[in-house]
Amino acid sequence: MTGITRYVLRQLTVGMIFVSAALACVLWLTQSLRFVEMIVNKGISVGTFLLLTLMLMPSFLVVIIPISLFAVLLFTYNKLNADRELVVLRAAGLSHWTLARPGLILGAAATAVGLALSLWIIPVTVGNFRELQWGIRNDLTSVLLQEGAFNKFGEGLTIYVRSRTREGELLGILVHDKRNPEKPVTLMAERGALVFTPTGPRVLMLNGNRQQLPRGTGQLSLLYFDSYTVDLASATGGEQSRYRDARERSILELAATDESEVGPSEYRRAQVELHQRFTAPLYSLGFAAVALAILLTAGFDRRGQTVTILKAIGAMVAMQAMALGTNNLATANLAFVPIMYMVALAPIAGGCWVLVKPPRLRRRQVGAAAPA
Repeated sequence: MTGITRYVLRQLTVGMIFVSAALACVLWLTQSLRFVEMIVNKGISVGTFLLLTLMLMPSFLVVIIPISLFAVLLFTYNKLNADRELVVLRAAGLSHWTLARPGLILGAAATAVGLALSLWIIPVTVGNFRELQWGIRNDLTSVLLQEGAFNKFGEGLTIYVRSRTREGELLGILVHDKRNPEKPVTLMAERGALVFTPTGPRVLMLNGNRQQLPRGTGQLSLLYFDSYTVDLASATGGEQSRYRDARERSILELAATDESEVGPSEYRRAQVELHQRFTAPLYSLGFAAVALAILLTAGFDRRGQTVTILKAIGAMVAMQAMALGTNNLATANLAFVPIMYMVALAPIAGGCWVLVKPPRLRRRQVGAAAPA
């Protein structure tokens, strides 16, 4: 690696790290607002909140890395051109390919990182994230029985707890049970506790009453009790299983998906997810190749590179739109899966071909010198 390549690559790497970190922080802040509700209503700790949001970071990075790489390439090479550094390097005999080598090296490294994230890390983190989120929303431990709030369990069961002691005892319990619409029941008790039995969790209520208004009678039925239990398992569906979608499955699981078991729609979704994990990281190198091909072949302009930069941005947006379009087409019909690879590989091949081929001016000079 020459000194020029190391010099430019150092600038690109530092810039990409800072841009990626900034974009990741912005996305983390925007996405973390979705989980504020869990802190307020579910009472999860700050540590659990941070763990939930950090599990989303690998999914963010797959989107952030190509965009940050593209932005840093535009900024760095435009700065080199504005400072006349590219002019000097071209005058020294360096070709477009040599000047583009630092950006292509960083693009290849970003592609390798994207493949590692897409193939191994993201399925694990997404699976852990959804498992933890599902567990928080369906957990029946003391976290969900928030004091001073109406806690809803499933359809038709609401529990209010005035306060809670350090030992876990519940004080001032109000339960409204309308799981049976024909016979709604309201229960009140001085104290109680959340207990766990082999058949599921229950709320034990002590020293209270049970109120019911049978339909058609108009008379309130009141029953005083020393102890009473309310079953929570039936309200939440017990130990229900959680369905794992395509993003949580490993490469081997996606490849082994059977259409007869999951259905045609889910099978197509799994196959597109499988191929998308290989094609999505390639756009890092594709964005780099296209950006470098447009910037380096545009030449020097004293008025600036605004038009050239806009062309590069337009090409990047077009590539991203084509990627989204082919993914949607492949989800509807798996015959379009090869087009996903064509759209991902075409920018790399096209950009490298433009960078490798000799400049037009040089070809004209050679052609003019031949007759002499």
